Amino acid sequence: TMRICMISDFFYPNMGGVENHIYHLSKCLVDRGHVVMIVTHAYPPKQPAGTVTMYDGKIKVYYLPLPVMYNQCTLPGVFPPLLFYKQIYTREQVELVHGHQAFSVMCHEGILHARTMGIPCCFTDHSLFGFADTSSILTNKLLKFTLSDVTSVICVSHTSKENTVLRAALDPDQVYVIPNAIDAQLYPVNMNGWREDRVTIVVLSRLVYRKGIDLLLAIIPLVCARYPQVHFYIAGDGPKKLELEQMRERERLFDQITLAGPVPTERVGEALNRGDIFLNCSLTEAFCMAIVEAACAGLRVISTRVGGIPEVLPEDILSLADPNWLSLLSVVEGVVDDVLKMRSNSLGKEELIRTRREQHNRVIKFYNWPDVAERTERVYRACMHDAGTPLIERLNRYYGGGEVAGKLFIIIVLITYALHRLIECFGFVIMD
Repeated sequence: TMRICMISDFFYPNMGGVENHIYHLSKCLVDRGHVVMIVTHAYPPKQPAGTVTMYDGKIKVYYLPLPVMYNQCTLPGVFPPLLFYKQIYTREQVELVHGHQAFSVMCHEGILHARTMGIPCCFTDHSLFGFADTSSILTNKLLKFTLSDVTSVICVSHTSKENTVLRAALDPDQVYVIPNAIDAQLYPVNMNGWREDRVTIVVLSRLVYRKGIDLLLAIIPLVCARYPQVHFYIAGDGPKKLELEQMRERERLFDQITLAGPVPTERVGEALNRGDIFLNCSLTEAFCMAIVEAACAGLRVISTRVGGIPEVLPEDILSLADPNWLSLLSVVEGVVDDVLKMRSNSLGKEELIRTRREQHNRVIKFYNWPDVAERTERVYRACMHDAGTPLIERLNRYYGGGEVAGKLFIIIVLITYALHRLIECFGFVIMD
């Protein structure tokens, strides 16, 4: 039995793949006998700072009063949050810290302070990054800093592993591939809300550039013009929502486009059961949980061929397109033609439900949380021998971060270590 602390800026009430991953992994680890707590930042007014319990009181969640800078990431503080982390780690007798997502400031800070206290750490990378733009260069350097003192890293696909190894200059032997999974009970096959007189294409996504919403904006008018019976059901929120609303109004497609807004996790299955086809237009993805959820609900899945997506589902379930509007339009039209052909062959609702349930049963064998938790537990065991690493050895690891960056890393670690000792001497307490 281990006492495990999950840390990330991204957790409920925020919605997304990282949030679901942390919660479901934590549930399965608790079921396997471990003690799990989660540390994130407050989401006022939905979730003020404080502690709450989830999963019948078995998981404690700390919502820290940290200022949010951008896209739910907290303002980098490095040293001030040490007071929070040290108190939580000490109070909860944490034996291992598991950070999630390279974008998360709390993840990097939580791992740094845990290593300062001699606690072993693990890191899971959920995204792919480039190497040329300013944002990627800075994020990759930050990742190199954090992973210099982490024994084991988990990636959600083999493509993600290759990307992380290159970005952080890691030994491939210390990077494990453990995919995401789904809670199949949330995605039953019942086809409630399904209509025989239309072909419904479902889009469930954050409405941001990275999710390929510009591609969606380009193909929707063309698909709707060719197929009057096609209906787009788009659920999600983000800065691109306004452009979708403008496009719908400009093209007079109110009868063929539904903008449903954000959909809670418990209602995702209901949204999927409305549709015949699920469309993902992402420009980059390490894994993409959404296409697995859609496949579990029995839908035909169309996605861009990016990142780790080709690894996720077999070819008879997943149709791939290049990340440009011409290729995506061609694939969408081909799948819509297939659906219409099935309709013309008088494939009734009951037969469709049977076919979709067969697909549902296949997908849940591919990805399930108990298997992910068991594999993650093995990684935790590999991390445990890194507890109590001498400071001089840690400094040597950080020095390998670069001629200039390595020295900066060492300065940060030494200041953190000094503050840690100071807190121990004076016994600062900031939380009840």
